[in-house]
Amino acid sequence: MNIASGVNMLPISAVMMGKMETIYPTLLWDDDAAILVDTGYPGQLPLFKEQFERAGLSFDKLTNIIITHQDLDHIGSLSAILKELPQPAEVMASSLEAPYIQGSEQLLKHSPAAIEQAVNALPPEVPEEWRAAFRKTLENPPRASVDTFIADGQELPLCGGITVIETPGHTPGHLSLYHKASKTLIAADALIVENDRLLGPVPQYCMDPVLAKQSIKKLTEYDIGTVICYHGGLYADRVNERLLELASE
Repeated sequence: MNIASGVNMLPISAVMMGKMETIYPTLLWDDDAAILVDTGYPGQLPLFKEQFERAGLSFDKLTNIIITHQDLDHIGSLSAILKELPQPAEVMASSLEAPYIQGSEQLLKHSPAAIEQAVNALPPEVPEEWRAAFRKTLENPPRASVDTFIADGQELPLCGGITVIETPGHTPGHLSLYHKASKTLIAADALIVENDRLLGPVPQYCMDPVLAKQSIKKLTEYDIGTVICYHGGLYADRVNERLLELASE
């Protein structure tokens, strides 16, 4: 879905945990760079290539990948995407998240108890072979090297300029991004859209719900016309006013 010139929201849909789920990575591009923000679940490379084609951009043109945080639905196809490209793409992330993305640390939300709970939550009709594969993926998630650390307030000289915003709480090093030229906030999991309403992050999925709530205040500093939420997609109704409401709740 085209949001503005050189800004596309990519709906990536697949059956997860027995139900259809759609996530919304973002693609930014101009004549010099093409940036993918987050890479979906493992096994979703073909869906990304399809969405690049729909956006009118060759997948081979991808130059940069920004990972907003370590969760499996954001890093899952990173290694597969990198292997598919004819030339290296620069992977960018927070220094706090890099050890988890690279696999030197276990993903924070993948404790043995959490993995067991996720496997047990699968519908009863899921075959045992699929359950075993799912458990293996959770225990040994895909990993890839981070080339460049990015930090709060940094201006990336790509695609007309992108401001990095540290929005911790969902994970310790969670990042959001602001594309000034289009007034687009790429919120990742700092916000969600549910039933056409912009909401704060879901507390049960946050490592620090209080900090995640406080991070919303940082977003009120920007002139935002459109928000892309990884879960829920697009929101464009009086965004600045809505953010002030959420920050004051």
